Amino acid sequence: MAWFQALLRGRAECTDAPEYGVGDLCSPQYDNDNKKNIAMNYLTNDKLTLIGAAGMIGSNMAQTAAMMRLTPNICLYDPFAQGLEGVAEEMRHCAFEGLNLTFTSSIEEALRGAKYIISAGGAPRKEGMTREDLLRGNSQIAAELGDNIKRYCPDVQHVVIIFNPADITGLVTLIHSGLKPSQVTTLAALDSNRLQSELAKHFGVLQSKVTRCRTYGGHGESMAVFASTAAVDGTPLLSLIGTEKLSHEAWAALKERVVKGGANIIKLRGRSSFQSPSYVAVEMIAAAMGGEPFTLPSGCYVSHADYGKVMMAMETRIDKDGVHCLETKGTTEEMTALKQSAEHLTAMIAQVAEMGIIPPVTDWATLNPNL
Repeated sequence: MAWFQALLRGRAECTDAPEYGVGDLCSPQYDNDNKKNIAMNYLTNDKLTLIGAAGMIGSNMAQTAAMMRLTPNICLYDPFAQGLEGVAEEMRHCAFEGLNLTFTSSIEEALRGAKYIISAGGAPRKEGMTREDLLRGNSQIAAELGDNIKRYCPDVQHVVIIFNPADITGLVTLIHSGLKPSQVTTLAALDSNRLQSELAKHFGVLQSKVTRCRTYGGHGESMAVFASTAAVDGTPLLSLIGTEKLSHEAWAALKERVVKGGANIIKLRGRSSFQSPSYVAVEMIAAAMGGEPFTLPSGCYVSHADYGKVMMAMETRIDKDGVHCLETKGTTEEMTALKQSAEHLTAMIAQVAEMGIIPPVTDWATLNPNL
């Protein structure tokens, strides 16, 4: 968000500023009163509820949302009341001007009137666990969340689910909530960012010099890592693979590091990722709130002859109207990998149905007519 960065730095190059005031920083008449008025401006006044706010991801989401000035009305929810109060106290110590921060351990209070929701409210992944190990417990949490959305805030505009396995928890939330597919997305862009990071490190270039990195399919070990979309400093990645600059063996190892990116964070830090998922999730909800569109792959509901009915990362665009699933293009090999990833998710969905958490796919419309 160029305008947001300009506001933070107070720089003079304000050509990208929106109409609601950052451009006034360039005015010679700028003074302290104007500065106070500008600081009060937010993207929207709608209520944003952050679920799982006592945790590291949730608390980082709260601070990021406040720093990005998405809305003054941020509600923090977590059943761990003491930790939640601690997060709220720290947020107050930041002294964000105009922020109307509330916190509660009542899910009804948290969801009433909410227009936007990000949920990190599942159990975290620990060392040695795969995302799929969390399947039963977090699927049950997702089902309860969906039911509570239907009960307390059926008019919510957009929901971002980031607790793992996000492809499944997002789908379960969608089924139980009764929302439209365009209203629910899951965190998947981390994998594309990890691909960009690994390529930048390998080639010794700035990360921003690596463009159009894409991973699709499941947000887990079955993800499809695409090479055909990416470029390194303007050079198509496919033309570099198999050369001395990036051998086939090095590419295979790099892809493995991307797939294991989350596990590597656990190994290095002793806990699961929290900075990157919180930041990217807030970017996603900001787009749905009317900010800059989010164009990295997001997990979205897919109903397609080749993939079945799943939620997985596709080429998408999130804006004020929700998530739009666009055409995903790749080589024959890449598209086969994407189909295999969808098949893996379909098997996981069947497991969740066998647990009784969701009905069989043929009966999803009994809970959500939009499906």
